[in-house]
Amino acid sequence: PPEKAMVCFGGMFIELPKAKTREMLRQDQEELDEEINNLRKELRVKVNRLYEAQGKPELKGFNLNPMSAEEMKLINRILEG
Repeated sequence: PPEKAMVCFGGMFIELPKAKTREMLRQDQEELDEEINNLRKELRVKVNRLYEAQGKPELKGFNLNPMSAEEMKLINRILEG
């Protein structure tokens, strides 16, 4: 039916309402984004410790944060004129 979606969990397909499927995917994506951001933060700390242990100076610009999707849209609008 058009109001249902087939979703693959592991090795089996399950038919779920589209709204429920969309919500599950949105929630999963939010959790993945949060986990990615946490790993990025941890990586910065670990790289700084490694450089310190090697007696090298701290990396310049390594603490920069990526622009959000909204910021990118604004930049693209400005560039398009």
